[in-house]
Amino acid sequence: MRDEYANAIADLEPADGAVESTELVVSDDVLVKAFALGPGAELEAHEHGDSTNVFHVLEGTVTVIQGDEHDEIGAPGIVHHDRGVIHGARNETDETVVFTASLCPMPS
Repeated sequence: MRDEYANAIADLEPADGAVESTELVVSDDVLVKAFALGPGAELEAHEHGDSTNVFHVLEGTVTVIQGDEHDEIGAPGIVHHDRGVIHGARNETDETVVFTASLCPMPS
């Protein structure tokens, strides 16, 4: 067993306004991705009709969008998005923000 996080995010160094991501876990029933948002970057709002999505905020403070609402979530933090709920994330700080997004079941 080994910790996948440190090695996976080591190369994520987004510039201002940029989003970088990498897959941490991919299996038949789950997808876990790490996202790094540079200052001013945004993960566009979207939805997963057939999957539950969970953000785990690991570094920094991210503004999470869910439907018409938005809220600042600091590390450590967890936000649950039900299936079909529009969600996204914005970095309104001067530091890089890192969070994971877990999808289950795996989107088809």
